[in-house]
Amino acid sequence: MVDKADQMLLGFKRHLRVDVVAGEAVYVSSAKGTTALEGALIHRLAPLLDGTRTVAEIRQAMAPWASAPRLGHMLAQLTQANLVGLQSASKTAADAYWDLAGLDEAELKTASTPVAMLTLGDQPPDAAAEACRAAGLTVAPDEDAGAFLVLCADYLDPRLAEVNTGRLADGRPWLLAATCGPDIWIGPAFEPGTGPCWECLAERLRRHRCSGTHCPPEASLPSTRALGLQLAVHELTKWLAGASNGLRDGMWTLDTLDLGMTRHPLTRRPQCGACGTHDASVVRVAATTCRSRGSTPGNSHRAMSLEDMWNTYHHLADPLTGITDPIRRDPRCPRFVHSYLSGRNLALAGDGRGGLRQWSGGKGRTDLEAQVSALGEAVERYCGTRLGDECVTLGTFGQLRGDAIHPDTCQLFHPSQYADRERWNARAMPFQRIPEPFDERAVIEWTPLRSIMTGAQRLLPTDLLYFNGGSGVPSLRATSNGNAAGASLEDAVVQGFLELVERDAVALWWYNRTRQAPIDQISLDDPFIAEVFDGYAELNRAVWLLDLTSDLEIPVVAAISHRTDKPAQDIMLGFGAHFDFRIAVRRALTELGQLLSAVIDAKPDGSGYPRTDEHIRRWWQEATTANQPYLLPDPEQPPRRFSGGEAERGCLDTCVDRMRAVAERRRLDILVLDQTRADVGMPVAKVVVPGLRHFWARFAPGRLYDVPVELGRLRCPTAYTELNPIPLFL
Repeated sequence: MVDKADQMLLGFKRHLRVDVVAGEAVYVSSAKGTTALEGALIHRLAPLLDGTRTVAEIRQAMAPWASAPRLGHMLAQLTQANLVGLQSASKTAADAYWDLAGLDEAELKTASTPVAMLTLGDQPPDAAAEACRAAGLTVAPDEDAGAFLVLCADYLDPRLAEVNTGRLADGRPWLLAATCGPDIWIGPAFEPGTGPCWECLAERLRRHRCSGTHCPPEASLPSTRALGLQLAVHELTKWLAGASNGLRDGMWTLDTLDLGMTRHPLTRRPQCGACGTHDASVVRVAATTCRSRGSTPGNSHRAMSLEDMWNTYHHLADPLTGITDPIRRDPRCPRFVHSYLSGRNLALAGDGRGGLRQWSGGKGRTDLEAQVSALGEAVERYCGTRLGDECVTLGTFGQLRGDAIHPDTCQLFHPSQYADRERWNARAMPFQRIPEPFDERAVIEWTPLRSIMTGAQRLLPTDLLYFNGGSGVPSLRATSNGNAAGASLEDAVVQGFLELVERDAVALWWYNRTRQAPIDQISLDDPFIAEVFDGYAELNRAVWLLDLTSDLEIPVVAAISHRTDKPAQDIMLGFGAHFDFRIAVRRALTELGQLLSAVIDAKPDGSGYPRTDEHIRRWWQEATTANQPYLLPDPEQPPRRFSGGEAERGCLDTCVDRMRAVAERRRLDILVLDQTRADVGMPVAKVVVPGLRHFWARFAPGRLYDVPVELGRLRCPTAYTELNPIPLFL
């Protein structure tokens, strides 16, 4: 029986030029470059691969020099390298192009798929149809089409929702393009059932478009419009031919001003209201057990290396299809500071101008660590924003009393603060404003959390757990305190808990204005820390460290710096907490560096400050170590010196165990809400420990007054009226 494959013509691909140079190599050249094939066997084989011989004829001609298996292996290698393939009688430039693309029978595939046109912008439909016919495509009416080309001026045109619904219903694919602008947008190619849909894309685009804005006026030339149309048709043709051109899971933009081409990856949103499933749209409330996980040495006991974190999740930072803007270095940073920005801080959305944290960002000892940190904070803020698919229960506090936790145990405002709220709010920074007292009779939304201490499910108001709740409950305000992203859920929980510990310790110090022990930075024997201290000296700034560790016995450090060369001291602060004392110091210093950029350009004449809230500007220009002496180390306490035994050498498991032990010893509960979003993947947790203090001005009775006395810092609790009148502005 004759093998049909043996009777097929075989030869070098039609896009290749082949030159056999005796004694050197066989040079195979294309528009993409030249490949040199060496060896006696390829020198004998190359002349036979001219496309005029069958496989059987080539095998027979090569029999004296190569066995059938050896020849077969070589031909397979050449085929896999897209150098050799089956031949047809046609030798056109189009054949060579499809050979170069590695696509067989491309023209047959494109001609056999009828395409319908839909234009929602100013692009003439006849021009699009004519361009498709010129490309060898078959143009058909909607009812007969196997695929669609949709041209629009705005990717958020509401009419595209109707197109999307129709294609999801009938399963026919479609390619979207915007061809009339300075930036040409091509893709995605939507294939219902196998990838993202238009609504998946639109959700991301809406987040990047400023509220209330529309597309800018069209800016194009006849040449750019023609280029856009031809490029759209070209990519449509490649897609129908089977090319893997990145359009099934992304889109391309071409800047016609500088010819920059950028790919924007897009993933399907499992919780998408158009193509997703209900199960994926509900934020998980499964029991949080904090299972044992490994950790990566030198990475703050994290469960994944920085490189792996970045490679896995950096696609989330994209100006069109990401959940945040591209990660960029803060241009104001001095050389020794590694600080990166990652878009608007969603936790403060609606607060307007004023704070030092209006932008999400990250910091670290290296650029990579800072980039991963910035990405993590952006993910944390996105996942903590109310999207409408959260798990909620309606009821009053009284109706849910068995499981519900009173929000006052978490918000911790003093009754006198509620009584004075109108006067306070008239002059306070937006994020320091005091809400109305909680109405226990109001029917509101509640979200379940899980206690990792007891396993019990508890309820807190949803508007206390997610930003931008929009429910209009005037007594509730979510903060980012305890929100964290990580390489695993356990990692995120530990980082969220450490943030709560840090801010609680800061509140105990700041509002009681206690004097704390200094930290001997030389004893830390850390090159990074030494470099930072040297860097501040070059900027005419003094820097020192305070030990703020509280009754929770987890190291908490304050890094403080002021100018030494002008009357206004521009005092800045940074804080850090970790089970490892040295890591706590590093975190405090990197946060100090992150915030330092706000005053890096301040001049003795009062110029150079950024536009910011008057409270912060007043602090920079008026606060000094003389009138705020609690900022300085306590001269009566010896410096805290670091010894190697104080470092936590354990892994993430050790951190989880110690976290539980701390809570148990102090009779605290640790509540966790898994805020991981299905379309993001990076684990995110909201950690709540009722009773721990925020470092904002929240003065309810409790730890703020009791713990400083327990620790011997004060002889008696500070009176409410004697607390620090300057709210912490970070």
